[in-house]
Formats: sequence, structure tokens, C-alpha cells
Amino acid sequence: MIGSLALTSLRRRPLRTFLTALGIAVAVGSTVIFLSLGEGMRRAFAQELRGLGPDLQVSFGPFDGTVFTAVPELPIRYVGTLEAEAERFGITSVTPILLYVRGSLATSTAFVFYGVPADMDPRSLYADFELIAGRSLDPTVPDALEAVIGEQAARRAGMTVGDALRLNPRASFEIVGVASATGGLLDNAILVPLPALQDAIGTTDRVSFLALDLRVPEQASRTAAQIAAAYPELGVQTRGDISSIFERGMQITDVVRLGISGIALIVGAIAVANTMLMSVFERTREFGVVRAVGARPRFLFGLVLIEALLLSLVGAAAGIVLGQVGAHVVNVLAFEVVGVEVAAVTPRLVAFAVAVAAAMGLLAGLLPAARAARIPIAVAVARE
Repeated sequence: MIGSLALTSLRRRPLRTFLTALGIAVAVGSTVIFLSLGEGMRRAFAQELRGLGPDLQVSFGPFDGTVFTAVPELPIRYVGTLEAEAERFGITSVTPILLYVRGSLATSTAFVFYGVPADMDPRSLYADFELIAGRSLDPTVPDALEAVIGEQAARRAGMTVGDALRLNPRASFEIVGVASATGGLLDNAILVPLPALQDAIGTTDRVSFLALDLRVPEQASRTAAQIAAAYPELGVQTRGDISSIFERGMQITDVVRLGISGIALIVGAIAVANTMLMSVFERTREFGVVRAVGARPRFLFGLVLIEALLLSLVGAAAGIVLGQVGAHVVNVLAFEVVGVEVAAVTPRLVAFAVAVAAAMGLLAGLLPAARAARIPIAVAVARE
């Protein structure tokens, strides 16, 4: 009975109910979109890390996110140093890799170049590497100005085999192959011969990091500790360590997203509280009549509280739909730019959004409900 009365009351004021529910929907929808980015990026990172082949990655200094974007600092001489210690550390191969990011305001001309030895098997870095057009780098010409472009990068830039890709005024690479790999990392990268990229950017004696394959991959953590002890100036990371770096970064962004979502939810709660207070003020005489015919204060308290809860749940339902639409739009844009979907609306996220909306409605309805329960009968009935 009390639920039907609450629903009838909300229907009597359709415009106010709609506007308040819309405010809640925007707040909940924003929360769903922000939090779905965390869910989606965790999936994307996990997928990317599964596709990385090296058992260890070695950098100069601590291995963190700057390794992938900063100026290369690892002296190339460490390739020979670690190859000489291969038997001691159980190393089967040492692959120098040079990363160069060519930024641009237009996504179609922004590229990530991977300088690798021309005779390297790409599957040692990308387990699911697949050449879908053209050929691989020519191992007989280690400094050739040629490139294998990722499928997504090629589609985004409108390039194919035979086209020229200009890096800077000093170097232009001919695309000799198009490749793909599940996840999007290689799909958005460009593989070029290491010496050619070094000459192009003027860094002939340094690389970004070294990729190491081990005889016994299960001993990666122990080998990493041994190399770090022998060469304290180096940063050595296993695939698990790299995953923890990404997870730490995701936790930081989670806090930021929760903070922004919290602000939106507070605004939604204020809207609910304002609507219910106005409703109580306008229905003072109605509540007085209800009390006069025998209703107890707790009945009015529950009635107003249920109205606030229903209002929040209706807004939450609309917000979830809005959030799913927003997440889909984000994924479409992200797939066009980086080839991966970065937002995921999971059942856990939906349940969390509904729970938060319900709690928001209950908290926002407490004050109006308490005010309705305390209205004196005589004052209420006498009010025009």
C-alpha cells in the first residue's frame, strides 16, 4: 500500500519527478562511464601483457612508465655484457628495443616506432604476431629504411604496402608489410630496423630497453634479482612486475574517477533532497489529514523515504542505460584511435551503481521524511 501511494505521489508531479530523475540519471551515468574505464583498461592491459613474449625486460634505472616515452638511456653495450653472462643467468636471447613516439594533434599521423633487429622473430615479442600483407623486415639489410606497420595504424593513416611513412626530415620508411596481433599493442605500432631508427633520431649508442628470453621462464623472478644484484644501475622487471606497475597506475586513476563520480552523486543526492523537501512543504495539509484519520508519524516517514528511494532507482535505471551508451561511444572512439576497447560495463559495476543510487536516495530522503513525521496535526490541517 505505502509503495503504491509513493508511486502515485511521484506521478502527480511529473515534471519535477522527471527533472530530478534526469539529474540522478546523469550522475549515475557519469559514474558508470568513469568506472567502466577502469574495468575496460584492466582487461586491455591484461590482454596486452599476455601477448608480450620476453621473460624479462631490462632498463637503465627504475623500470617505470617513462621507459616507454622518455629519451632512451640504456647504453647498447649492455647487449654484449648480458650475452657474455648468458650461461650464468640462463639467458637464451637478448633483444635491444628502441621506442620512439611521433606525436601529433591528428591521430592519423601519430605513431609509435619500435626499432628492433631486422633478423628478430616478431613472435618473440608478440606471441600472436601475424603478417597479413607484404613481408617482414629484410634480415640481410639491417639498416634498410623499411617498416612493418600494425593493422590499426595502417587503417587509421590510410596506408598500405608500398606507401612511404615519413618519420622526420631525415628519414622516410617504405611500408613492406602489414601485421596484426590480438590486443592492439602491435596493431598500433610500427616495426623498423633498429640501426635505421637510431640514425633517424640521432641515438646510435642507446636503446629504450632489452628484452630477455630465459632457458627456464619459471625462474624469471630469481634471475631478475640476480641481474639486479650484479648490475645495480639496471632495472629488471618480469611480466608480473610490469603488470603490477600498470595495476598501481590503475589504482591511482581509480581514486580520481571515484572522486569525480562522488561529486556527481552528491549533486544528485542534493537534487533528491530538494525535491522531497519541496514535496513535503507542498503536502503539509495532506499529511495533516492523513495524521488526523489515524496514520502514525512513522507511516509518513516511510512514505517520504520510499518516494525518495523510488525516485533514485528510476534515475539509476536510466543512468545505467545512459552509462552503457556512453561507454559504447568511448569504445568506438578508442578503437578508432588505439585499436582496443577501454570501457567495460560489467554486472558488478551495474550492481554497484544501483546500490549507490539506493543509498543516495535513502540518505537524501531522511531529512524530508523526518520533517514530514514531525508536522503537528492542528498546524497541518489549518494550513491553506
